[in-house]
Amino acid sequence: MQEEKMTGNERRAYILTLLQETETPITGQELAEKTGVSRQVIVTDIALLRTSEQPIIATNRGYILQRKSTENGSYKRVVVCRHKPDEAKKELEAIVDCGVTIIDVIVEHPFYGDLAGSLMISSRYDVERFLEAIAQDEAALLSELTDGVHLHTLVADEVGKLDAACERLETLGILVTENR
Repeated sequence: MQEEKMTGNERRAYILTLLQETETPITGQELAEKTGVSRQVIVTDIALLRTSEQPIIATNRGYILQRKSTENGSYKRVVVCRHKPDEAKKELEAIVDCGVTIIDVIVEHPFYGDLAGSLMISSRYDVERFLEAIAQDEAALLSELTDGVHLHTLVADEVGKLDAACERLETLGILVTENR
């Protein structure tokens, strides 16, 4: 007896449920295996879910549903940083060591305007995986487009953690302030 395939609407509802039930990213390949379709079909499904205003973020580790910061009592801050590419690890670890999640990186390109990359980095483990993926693909950091200047959206469950992360970045000479 052949198993019935899900319709596109059923599959997208199932994908959304899977994303709602986890705090960690799910790869397109994992979603494809769970739903019995190709990864390309999943890419299309994710695009359709996004057009229906589902806050799905694509990270280098997979798809994740963006949670509203007010739902979990978190605080958000956007910081401006500047450093050389070889200082990225130091920057990211300084932030996550304070209990802060790095949501994204944003650079202002002179032609394209704001370019953003989703990061969703919360731990040293995430930092290592991110930097390993960059090295493996021989990819450039977005900040290399702007002489090291970039923004990060940071989220934490306490404002003091954001303050501590900013203090560490300032001590490292990475945080851009009015005086720098």
